[in-house]
Amino acid sequence: MSEFPIIERNRVRRVPKRGQYDKDTIYRILDEGLVCHVGLAEDGQPVVIPMNYARRDDAVILHGAPASRLLKYVQAGHPVCVTVTLLDGLVLARSVYHHSMNYRSVVVFGRGRLIEAEQEKLAALEVLTEHILPGRWQDARRPNRQELDATAVVSVAIESASAKVRTGPPADDEDDYQLPVWAGVLPIQQQALTPVNDPRLHTDMPVPHSVSNYRRTR
Repeated sequence: MSEFPIIERNRVRRVPKRGQYDKDTIYRILDEGLVCHVGLAEDGQPVVIPMNYARRDDAVILHGAPASRLLKYVQAGHPVCVTVTLLDGLVLARSVYHHSMNYRSVVVFGRGRLIEAEQEKLAALEVLTEHILPGRWQDARRPNRQELDATAVVSVAIESASAKVRTGPPADDEDDYQLPVWAGVLPIQQQALTPVNDPRLHTDMPVPHSVSNYRRTR
């Protein structure tokens, strides 16, 4: 299945023409993002928690302390919502009302499970590490037993999802196009800057190629 079925839960209602349901678009956005927000409802109280993540096939991988209330909630099989947003530009219209943003966002719905088998857990942690910076799993020390025991990893199966994308210039009211006001798009992108050495780093240690050439894909 190359698309998620459009159902009540994942249907894009506001400006539906911007909605996209194909896995290719949804997974590209997930793979480019670094921070997700996980939403849950606990005892009637909505909670949204930001955290890093990774996608593995048709699932989102999350990790944290075993005592984390979020991870306990997820591993219990309760439904969760995971969102990721990439900001591409500020859309500056002639009127304040029509100001907007160019963006790519994804909303994922699913249920999670705790990853307990050691090899699967290590594989999931490798996916998380490589999502942050490709090549880092090979460069850095792997988790030891104590660290594995101190880390909980869950896999949230993507049951349904949708993307919403806005591109292009502002959409002003026709009469406003004659106003003497600058309008257009101010592009914005996430950029890696020059790496900063740890003060305790050995002086002859070169910056790895994976760090010096880091960039998020699009």
